[in-house]
Amino acid sequence: QVHLVESGGGLVEAGGSLRLSCAASGRTFSRSAMGWFRQAPGKEREFVATCNWIGSITNYADSVKGRFTISRDKAKSTLYLQMNSLNPEDTAVYYCAAASQPGSTIAIRDYDYWGQGTQVTVSS
Repeated sequence: QVHLVESGGGLVEAGGSLRLSCAASGRTFSRSAMGWFRQAPGKEREFVATCNWIGSITNYADSVKGRFTISRDKAKSTLYLQMNSLNPEDTAVYYCAAASQPGSTIAIRDYDYWGQGTQVTVSS
């Protein structure tokens, strides 16, 4: 079992930055691949970024590649998403998720545990 709590969302102007955090509890966190997803109003939840269980392998959606960075701190049981050069199209509720496998994955079906989400709003 993994319990996830996101934080760090908010309102930012276009071109700005935010860092999302996801605090995890549960003994399986250290062995789980982790991911960030987002859902904008009226749209389906979409993949943003993923990393494997030790954070050495990462993968990003094309829309955020070069602007977002996923990382994890094993000692703090925390997942991060550094978001730079934000634009209004990044506005969404952002969710962190834990997979039931150690390898990174972009497939939403591979994630078993989800946080409650944090709102990110980018003004133009």
